[in-house]
Amino acid sequence: MSAVTADRVRAALADVCDPELPVSVVDLGLIRGIDVDGGAVTVRMTFTSIACPCTEVLKEDVAAAVGALDGVTAALVEEVFEPWSRADLTDEGRLILRALAVV
Repeated sequence: MSAVTADRVRAALADVCDPELPVSVVDLGLIRGIDVDGGAVTVRMTFTSIACPCTEVLKEDVAAAVGALDGVTAALVEEVFEPWSRADLTDEGRLILRALAVV
């Protein structure tokens, strides 16, 4: 069994895509922090808007991805309402959204 690390959690979250866009929550810049305490993981995330219709789906998908990691005994998603902007996008996220003519 591998130790649970923030890097492993972030790698797992790179596979969780926004239901409305083919971009991961990591590349969108929604992940604001990852805390690991043994097997308990808390992911702090924001959303592109406070009225995001996919909030619950995203939280469930993030919790499921983290919970599926070997060694994770608890996965909590904590909403943080920090303003989101295009500056939060990774280079990869920006490229994908440009290809879709979104940004």
